[in-house]
Amino acid sequence: MCGARPALLHSVPRQGRQHRSAACLPHQAQSPAAVADHPVIPAHTPYDGTSKPFAIGLKQAEARDWIELDEHLEAYLAEKDRLYAEIPDKVFVAEPETRAAQQEVLDLLVAHLVERYPETYRLEGGRCVIAGSGRSVDVTNAGDNPLIAASKLVQEDLILMRQGENGWRLAAGSLCFPSSWRLTEKFGKAIHDIHGPVPGFGPGTRMNELIARMFDKLAVLVERFNWSVQANGELYHPLSDRQRLARSAETDSTFPCADVAAHAFIRVERQTLRKLPISSDILFTIRIYLDPLAVLARNPDRAQLAPSFAGQLMSLDRDQLDYKGLTADRDRLVGFLNGIASAG
Repeated sequence: MCGARPALLHSVPRQGRQHRSAACLPHQAQSPAAVADHPVIPAHTPYDGTSKPFAIGLKQAEARDWIELDEHLEAYLAEKDRLYAEIPDKVFVAEPETRAAQQEVLDLLVAHLVERYPETYRLEGGRCVIAGSGRSVDVTNAGDNPLIAASKLVQEDLILMRQGENGWRLAAGSLCFPSSWRLTEKFGKAIHDIHGPVPGFGPGTRMNELIARMFDKLAVLVERFNWSVQANGELYHPLSDRQRLARSAETDSTFPCADVAAHAFIRVERQTLRKLPISSDILFTIRIYLDPLAVLARNPDRAQLAPSFAGQLMSLDRDQLDYKGLTADRDRLVGFLNGIASAG
């Protein structure tokens, strides 16, 4: 049976599930009504040619745009609450020596939020109150890991990178919305080892050297974008390196019934990097946006977006397709996008 329950787009996503290839199982398909209710204009479209896959692509960002806020804040925070309650050891890690830097992050974040979004955030008696949500976070007595408190204020994930003898390593992090990686697997690793599975970014590559140099010299807030395609609308989307290797060997579709129109979601990451002024650590933020692929058919810029996206998919080599889990489905996705483009 290829039946499916409707996707509750932008509701609180449930924990990710691994799918058996080519199995036509009940799943989080996109009902016509749900797709119709989804915003026509995505927040970001890096597949439009403004960003290139498997490139560093850093650009300076305005300080006021450090954190992005939208009407789905409560859904993201509720999902973080669920993950912290159910699998805390999988979504938060920290070296004990990072507490001061974590507090530095919390202090910077609170100062930014109350100034940038005063209609949403305010300080009351040592707590940061989120208007209209019933939520408040203690920002003066945040316990052993202030980064957790910081993460409960925003939709972004927060990763703290610290320089050591072996380069920059992942020293602490709140990662509730991973894009096909696992925080516990990368904890304590240097950046060249973290990027080891990424084609062209492993130890000894030119890209790795450029990233290390960029981290060493980082002086301003920068941002970059990345995209992937997944078979559900779930924010929590972990994948181990071992699972990634196994996935690359699959020849059947990732999508139930091989139906990309019903099941494909575009996952966009907005990433920022900034040097912390006191600790000199680097804070890496990751904001996730999920849009049903089918929504592109209603986008007023579809005649440009669809062929550009198809072109980026066609430009990926075998290793890159394997890494993104798109080897079996690239042609299906391109066919769907070309159909959107030709329909005008």
